[in-house]
Amino acid sequence: MRTRSLLAVAVVVAALSVSATVPSSAADTPVLTTGGTGGAPVAAGDVLNASLASGTAATLYSSSTGTSGVSCSSSTFTATVTDNPAAPGTATESLTGHTFDSASCTSNVVGVLGVTGITVDNLPYSTTVSSDGTVAVAPAAGSSIQTTVKLRTLLGTVTCVYRAAGLSGTASNTDNSIAFTNQQFTKFSGSSLCFASGYFTAKYAPVSDTSQSGGPTVHVN
Repeated sequence: MRTRSLLAVAVVVAALSVSATVPSSAADTPVLTTGGTGGAPVAAGDVLNASLASGTAATLYSSSTGTSGVSCSSSTFTATVTDNPAAPGTATESLTGHTFDSASCTSNVVGVLGVTGITVDNLPYSTTVSSDGTVAVAPAAGSSIQTTVKLRTLLGTVTCVYRAAGLSGTASNTDNSIAFTNQQFTKFSGSSLCFASGYFTAKYAPVSDTSQSGGPTVHVN
């Protein structure tokens, strides 16, 4: 009986030792990681940054199928992670910056000579990234997502203000990107040179965690 008791104790001790050395389960992996899926957690407070994917442009066209409007080859966003729960789940971020380099912007709208500036207003925006890759951008309560476009014409500068209730995008681990396709804005104010609706399309990649050494790319789990 004593021998059996000792064996039983030995088995329990061995089992406890093994369980202590087993890596955390997949359930402990957060939604956002660096170094690959299941990699190092992105910490709350980390700053994420991305510019347009190489060879692409951010466009605001007058229709979802047309090519008339504004195109920019340089744009960047910056967001701060506010919560990064275990996957599957939804991480939250605060979009604190979204810029367009007006020097990289052109317009093919009849009567427009060039783009003086593009400003994203009403920041910060709330952003969520879910395990299935769904990205959602929303303004503060009682506000709207707003973009102000200033166009240069023969008669001077024309200011076009566009608004949207929210934006939907997709995150991909293939190239660590966030993409938006034909997100509709409605003209809030501006002259007849400002088209009635604007459809925003852009792809930002790679998304990097600039708070970590070397700025590793961010993956979604």
